[in-house]
Formats: sequence, structure tokens, C-alpha cells
Amino acid sequence: MVPTRNRPMLRILGFFICAAFIYLSFRDLWLNHKGKAKLGFVKRNGTQFVVDDKPLYVNGWNSYWFMDHAVDEHSRNLVGEMLEAGAKMGLTVCRTWAFNDGGYNALQISPGRFDERVFQALDHVIAEARKHDVRLLLSLVNNLQAYGGKTQYVNWAWQEGVGVSSSNDSFFFDPSIRNYFKNYLKVLLTRKNSVTGIEYRNDPTIFAWELINEPRCTTDVSGKTLQDWIEEMTGFIKSIDDKHLLTVGLEGFYGPNSPKRLTVNPEQWASELGTDFVQNSNSSNIDFASVHIYPDHWFHNQTFEEKLKFVVKWMQSHIEDGFKELKKPVLFTEFGLSNLNKDYEPSQREKFYRIIFDVVYKSAKRKKSGAGTLVWQLFMDGMETFSDDFGIVPHEQDSIYKLMIEQSCRLGKVTGRLKEQNLKELCSHKH
Repeated sequence: MVPTRNRPMLRILGFFICAAFIYLSFRDLWLNHKGKAKLGFVKRNGTQFVVDDKPLYVNGWNSYWFMDHAVDEHSRNLVGEMLEAGAKMGLTVCRTWAFNDGGYNALQISPGRFDERVFQALDHVIAEARKHDVRLLLSLVNNLQAYGGKTQYVNWAWQEGVGVSSSNDSFFFDPSIRNYFKNYLKVLLTRKNSVTGIEYRNDPTIFAWELINEPRCTTDVSGKTLQDWIEEMTGFIKSIDDKHLLTVGLEGFYGPNSPKRLTVNPEQWASELGTDFVQNSNSSNIDFASVHIYPDHWFHNQTFEEKLKFVVKWMQSHIEDGFKELKKPVLFTEFGLSNLNKDYEPSQREKFYRIIFDVVYKSAKRKKSGAGTLVWQLFMDGMETFSDDFGIVPHEQDSIYKLMIEQSCRLGKVTGRLKEQNLKELCSHKH
């Protein structure tokens, strides 16, 4: 039995032990939360991205499959594993789909109807990215049919009897479809994350919004239809969210409005898609330009060396336009070399990547507009069904893995970010 006179002392001692336990248990969580709360938005200063007044050059990747995998419990872990793998390579931005219109695991089941289960999957993706210090470039709709795209919007309008044309390009000019898309944008931008409690429009984890993946409007080669749509939708987005950067999602082809640049296009067909890199990117609500690099899909009779020469010319042309014409950053948001080419050898992919990385690195050193790259695409081991002829599991291709780390370190040196903990450790020893 405890003597009566000691009981108050034991109560005090017990209180301090309990308080110490609670403190130790929650200290790391609190410090972590406190640190995350200070995450700054990516902004633009002329032709550079900046975070907390320091330049940021992007070395990142595409994993379009994040939301889809986060829906199902058995595959949700792959999102965190991929983000962790990217972070360990010094990668800072991942581009992924924030849309799935109609079909399996649809985010938007029909116009204005959303699946909360899938929205919570997107919440999870954003929360995991924040946890791993990776920012997300979120694409808002697809020009292609995968995951619904503009075709699904056109079908919805026809099913409801309000469609004015069966053409896929009516996505850009049909008033009903424009309203469908605006409603989706409003719901998405004002979504309150069920994990973090932060509205998407207020979350600095989101690097930027991409209006549409690879837009084309072939029914109006002049480009007016697409340009009008860009102006309307970007203005609408900025009226709801003026904190995040915004890009169109272009492949980078020059149209009739850029006659001096038409010779830079891969072939004649590229000028007849209703897009124009300079005009589309010059919209006042567009903060940076986007470009893709796929010479093996764009040419059919070129040698590998000829494709490499094209890549350098293609990139330099857009970087020059970004610096002189647009006065905005240029981000190469997709690039890849197909392993289905008849003369393909693994060493070609490394050479292809190195040339692309070198062009961006040289631009960064000169403080030009080449703002970074996002490789298409990375995925985890066992996900081969989600691959294509460009897919890479980082650790399985050691030379590519080392090359991407080297680029992270080179860009970190240019920006003075090598002192940051993750890069300091990563770049202090050779891989």
C-alpha cells in the first residue's frame, strides 16, 4: 500500500509521465505537419518557375495511373511507392490524370454526377504527394478517348438530346458541353480534400493545372475554335483559382499563325491540327507553355541520328519562343523513345534522354526559358499491363536511373538547391 502522504506526488509524477508520452508520440507528427504547412506555391517570374523566391527547374515524370490505382485498396500502395521512388531520384513533379469521365472507376459518372469513392482516391494521391515532397501537374481532360476524354462529353450531350454536332470537336464549341466542362472544373477546383482538409485550389502540393492533354481541333485548321475555347476555359479557371499556374497541354506544333516556324514541325500534317504553339500559349491566363517530344511517332523514315538532330532543333525553337515571344517558361511535359522501333537498342534511350536533359540544363545555366522535363512514363514492377512502348520501371534500367539522378543534381546545383536535405544526401555520393 502506498503511504497517503506520497499519493499527491505520485499523481504529479504520473501526470508528467503521461504528458511526456503524449509529447513524444505526437512531436514528429506535429513537426511534420508544421513543416508541410509552410509549403509554398510554385509561381512564375518571367521565364522561370520560382518557389520561395528561388528558381525551380523541373526534373520529373508522368504516372497517369495514380487515381485509378488509388481507388482499389489492393493497388493503392503503388501510388505511395512510386512517389517515394521518384523522390529518391530527386524528382520534384509528377504529371497525372485528374479526370476519368464515364466507364470503369469513373470520377465523373455523368455530367455533374461524381463518384465520392473515386474523389477520395484523388484526395489520397494529393495527400501522398505532399507526404513525399512531390508536386503534381494535374491534367483536367483528355483530347484522346482514354479515360473518357472529349468523346465522352460529346456522347453525353447526344444522349441528353442537347448536342449540336456528333463531331468530337464539338467539345470545343457546343454550349452544353462547355457548361458540362465548366461544372466539372468548379467541382474539382473547390473540392475539399478528405485527407488533408485543404481545398484543391488552396493546396500548394498541386504544381499546376493542365487544361487538356494534347488538344487537337482538326475541323478548324485556322485555330480559332480552339483558341476561343482556351480563352474561355482559362478565364473560368482563374476566376475560381488564381493561386495555381496553368498550362494548355500542347504537343508544341506550329500552326498557320506561325508561318516562320512551320519548317520546325516534323511534317506537313502537324500544321493542320487546329493548334498553334505560340498563339495558344500566349493567352493571358496561361502561365507556362507545354511541349511533347515523340520523333519516332512523328516520323516514319528517319534514322535514329536524324531523330536526335530533330529533337535538339525542336527544343531550341520552343525555348527561344518562350524567351523572346511568350516570355514564359517552357516545360517539356512528355518525352519518350519507343522500344518498338525496328532498330531499337536500350542504349538509344539513354542517348535520347541525355540529349534532352542537356538542352534543358544548358538553358537553365543561361537563365533561358527551358524550365524542365517530365519523362513518359514511370510505373512500378508488376504493372506491365499499364505500360506502353515508352514505360520504365526505374530500378530495372540502371543507366536511366542514374541519368535521372544526375539531372536532378545538375539542376539543383544551378538553382542553389543542393543544400536542401534530400538533394544534399542524393548528390553527395555517386550512384
